[in-house]
Amino acid sequence: MANSLRNIAVIGAGLMGHGIALSFAKAGFETRVHDPHAETLETLIARVTDSLIALGVAAGDTAGITARITPCQSLDAAVSNADLVVEAAPEKLALKQEIFAQIEPAVPAQCLLASNTSVIPITSIMQGLADRSRGLGTHWWNPPHMIPLVEVIRTEWTTDQAMDQMVGILTQIGKTPVRVEKDVAGFIGNRLQHALWREAISLVEKGVCSAEAVDEVIKASFGRRLAVLGPLENADLVGTDLTLDIHQNVLADLEASGAPSPLLESLVAEGKLGMKSGEGFRKWTPEAAAATRRRVTTHLQKLDTILE
Repeated sequence: MANSLRNIAVIGAGLMGHGIALSFAKAGFETRVHDPHAETLETLIARVTDSLIALGVAAGDTAGITARITPCQSLDAAVSNADLVVEAAPEKLALKQEIFAQIEPAVPAQCLLASNTSVIPITSIMQGLADRSRGLGTHWWNPPHMIPLVEVIRTEWTTDQAMDQMVGILTQIGKTPVRVEKDVAGFIGNRLQHALWREAISLVEKGVCSAEAVDEVIKASFGRRLAVLGPLENADLVGTDLTLDIHQNVLADLEASGAPSPLLESLVAEGKLGMKSGEGFRKWTPEAAAATRRRVTTHLQKLDTILE
């Protein structure tokens, strides 16, 4: 089924959109990209080129990939012959709904409609479609051209065929698609990630340890094996009986608040927004922030090579 999806449209040329477009173009797909901001669209090819070079693509080989990416000033031009549209607009429900209201009458009848979002329920985004059976979610992880996972989210209306086609084309371009069969807040990955973050923030807030200590514990212990050993594999590895013993002793003491941490709220209220402001849970110089970003990029490149 995936072979029938040849023409790709990406709506949004920013951080996520450019990486999604790159991923399809690198795999040989003709990809049209629309963004309402002229400057973002104008710099698209340059940013894709930079990302390709960061991936290790030789400078002389990038032009063949970027030639398959066509920036489009109008939405209709981008989607008129699309077999798949991936919307990668900012995380605002009303905006995404408006975009799909414009897209649906402009695309072919069999075109799949996918929304890239981290937390907004796909059901809410797609509920206004005339044909809701072809709408689904695709949660790409940042940076989308380097992280393999894409969560494919089904709504109550999404057909099996649409899910199969989406999983098929993502597999075809070298991604690791995972089916999310129920549209829940945060899907799979962000629910797991933010459960960890909630406990990490709580440990700092309660004075158990510093933010630096939390990060070092994770990076120097179980974080090292997470890329090759998932939590339920690990539970089976150590034994479900030992896992039960541990849970009987520790779960009652874990953070279970259903609201954001007061510490997190105070940081935001004080303008301590992390790397972009120079301070969050930790203090950041521009040099330290840049070094951390480089470290992440280098690690992802090396990890990809190792796992291959």
